[in-house]
Amino acid sequence: MAPRTNDGEPKRERPASLPAATAPVTETASGEAPEAAPGEAAETADASDTEGSRAAGPAGETGETPESADTDADADRVAAVRRVAAAGRRWRSVQLGACAAMLAVGLTAGAIALGAVRDGGATPVAAAAALSPGLLAGADLSTGIASLQAHLRDQPRDFGGWATLGLAYVEQARTQGDPSRYPQAEQALERSVALRPDNDQALAGRAALAAARHEFGAALAHADRALKQNPYNERALCSRIDALVELGRYEEASAAARTADERRPGVPVFTRYAYVHELRGDVTTARRVLDQALAASTTPGDIAYVATQLGQLAWNQGAYDTALTHYARALAADENYLPALEGRARAQAASGRRAEAIQGLENVVARFPLPGPLVELGELYEARGGEGDAAKAEAQYRLVDAWTALARANGVNADLDTALAAADHGDKAAALRAARAEWDRRRTVHTADALAWALHVNGKDDEALPYARQATATGYGNAALLYHRGVIERATGHPDDARTHLTAALKLNPGFSVLGAREARAALKTLEAAK
Repeated sequence: MAPRTNDGEPKRERPASLPAATAPVTETASGEAPEAAPGEAAETADASDTEGSRAAGPAGETGETPESADTDADADRVAAVRRVAAAGRRWRSVQLGACAAMLAVGLTAGAIALGAVRDGGATPVAAAAALSPGLLAGADLSTGIASLQAHLRDQPRDFGGWATLGLAYVEQARTQGDPSRYPQAEQALERSVALRPDNDQALAGRAALAAARHEFGAALAHADRALKQNPYNERALCSRIDALVELGRYEEASAAARTADERRPGVPVFTRYAYVHELRGDVTTARRVLDQALAASTTPGDIAYVATQLGQLAWNQGAYDTALTHYARALAADENYLPALEGRARAQAASGRRAEAIQGLENVVARFPLPGPLVELGELYEARGGEGDAAKAEAQYRLVDAWTALARANGVNADLDTALAAADHGDKAAALRAARAEWDRRRTVHTADALAWALHVNGKDDEALPYARQATATGYGNAALLYHRGVIERATGHPDDARTHLTAALKLNPGFSVLGAREARAALKTLEAAK
């Protein structure tokens, strides 16, 4: 998502605020249910037609193989969403045209005011030109950064511009898997603070950078400083939620999400509010809020991001066709959006379409070799088991080590990534060291799971069991966590509990991992035979 600045506005009417867990999220600010936008009914019809075309008859009747039919279905999904989006854009253009004159007046007034500040000579300025946050969304990120760099060459004392550039570098590092951008982000943010020490944009940028580097205690401190200067800074509100979640302080994160919704309701806050609910096992509210966030999204970057979050939520619940539809919508907005490409490949693999999944992940890691897709691709090679696949898989796992080294060299704490990847595909002792170090820093469901699994692969199952139980204690529906707990329970002599959790993992998401799901089924078969 594009970083958005805040001008210190007072508390406003909430145009699309989040509901209580039991309330519908489709109300407008006036309390009336909004009319369906043109194209919404068509989108539903297109989605159902796509599903219907796959179920209409055997693939052989059309001369297609099942795999080619599924490929065509994915293409149809993207094409259908693009048609709907085009219709929506035509509909919105009428409204946007009416708003253009008012916006022009507002921007002109702002430019006059900023010009008066610039006339002060050595005074730090915050020029609006070339700083549109929309330039920093999705496929326009590189263009936005180039525009900012050019602008700052002309206006080197623009503290707001330096803050925005720092945030843009953070976003580029995150979306493109390039940790070398983090030192550049740090330099830009330091420049902004040097020009105006108390500016909330730079303080919020420091919070975002610290969170990206997995320094969540520092992220929380920077966010609190930014909010002291400007309680309505959207980036700081969001970074505060992120930090509390990643520190395992879930009740505080929930309260922070409610506060953020009261102050700055919008897509960034909605997605975080949804994740807080998902972590507590409230998938219904998470889905409802993400649906609202998608309805509120207007830029390609926001549409791609929220649709991908919906795809991930559906995939976690084993709803692969639904996930693929959401990923298609994301890719219709931004065909190069990495998380959507990765998510689509994961859903294809879970659906049994492994050849497409491998091809998709090969495309992803060729551009952005991040640990998640590298491990997924390596495991798909292992599962395929063809000539040379073992070597290909090993090459992917080695690349995880290379990425980890690069991340650490640029100030990123990569212990959780190391623990998860190395426990299954690397140095088991190193995995345990990393997991213990991460657990000492923060107590989350994910760090508890990583430590439990690292202890298990090192033969320390009795020590692992309490952590495995803690990882699933919040009700978070994650098949991998349930699988790990079941395996550890089996190893510690709790066969009934093991059956319960292995069964739950496969029921929730039977394709959660190509290798893990296979091992879960084998373990269940052994447990049933021993009854």
